[in-house]
Amino acid sequence: MPVEHAAIIGAGISGLTAALALSRRGISSEIFEQAGELADIGAGLQISPNASRILAELGILEGLSKLWLEPDAIRLISGSSLRQLAAVPAGKFARQRWGAPYGVLHRTTLQKALLAAVAADPLCRLHLGVRMESTLPPFERTADVVIGADGVWSKLRQSVPGSPSPHFSGNIAYRFTIAEDEAPAFLDRASVSAFLGGSAHLVCYPLKETGSFNMVAITAGNIAPQAWQSEPTAEQRTQLRTRLAGWNAAIVSLLEKHPKLTFWPLFETTSGAWQDGRKTILIGDAAHAMMPFAAQGAAMAIEDAYELAAFLSNHPVSEALALFERHRAPRIAKLRQRGAFNRFAYHAKGPIRIGRDLVLGLKPPQSLAADLDWIYGYRSVQLP
Repeated sequence: MPVEHAAIIGAGISGLTAALALSRRGISSEIFEQAGELADIGAGLQISPNASRILAELGILEGLSKLWLEPDAIRLISGSSLRQLAAVPAGKFARQRWGAPYGVLHRTTLQKALLAAVAADPLCRLHLGVRMESTLPPFERTADVVIGADGVWSKLRQSVPGSPSPHFSGNIAYRFTIAEDEAPAFLDRASVSAFLGGSAHLVCYPLKETGSFNMVAITAGNIAPQAWQSEPTAEQRTQLRTRLAGWNAAIVSLLEKHPKLTFWPLFETTSGAWQDGRKTILIGDAAHAMMPFAAQGAAMAIEDAYELAAFLSNHPVSEALALFERHRAPRIAKLRQRGAFNRFAYHAKGPIRIGRDLVLGLKPPQSLAADLDWIYGYRSVQLP
């Protein structure tokens, strides 16, 4: 039986993208979001070509391209000396090599673009202020499939036997923004910069639409159970200072003195089933929340949503869900491995750090780009 109508739990990036992707295949949907309004939350996002290609297919990219920045390069820089270790070209190079742009923007900018497209689509209907508890919300019409796009703390996950469970990753993100006219000179106004140091790394890039820099420092750390973002305590600031031992004084000062630093524990999910074999499926962070060390969280949510719609439009529901999970799980597993490798490399100390710097210095930009082809050059499944 073909899918005619879907219920989507969650109006984040994965949920809204799923609604639009389903609509392109003639499938209507209702999206249920517990928030009474979609507030301006979150931080910066890197949208790599594998995701921007899908946004173009959905008619979203043209509007975003007027607001976001396409960085000239993704630069790896020593956190102590501020010396560039390596750089992957982006900008025009990304469009030529991977067939789609690499852009950076605020999460809210993407969310608003997706929301506007959903609001204008007659096959999509959004319900705000609907809390998901132990039972599903009432649908306006019978749903052939229920899609859990409700994030790392998914409630729908409870209805999928053997599903993943969230746990603290052991990593903390310290997030903040700086007005561009107040940013120090060592921050590149045209690139994504990752400063690498023992036990921590700092990712920085300009947000064109807000006239600011997005700044995220990631270190190992401890938290109280189920903690979420908050202002760091004096103890947590001390912990960050310890992790930055040996870093360039200008970076340390920037992090220590910023008045609006946000302490953001990073949660991920264990492995487990994404679907119940009947009509319920998890996508995005609900299925496989991962660490940001490969900068692919949002991209995987977008890929999930787009590819799920393709399978649902070509197979009976239970078969489509099984095929989707079988198709997506290896790519997610490989990205988790890449993220773990990046964490090891970014936070290296001593002889390992020296070896890392030597290897990176010997790799030409084309070689670094080729190492990313399997991520950025990915073409999402297109079923007839």
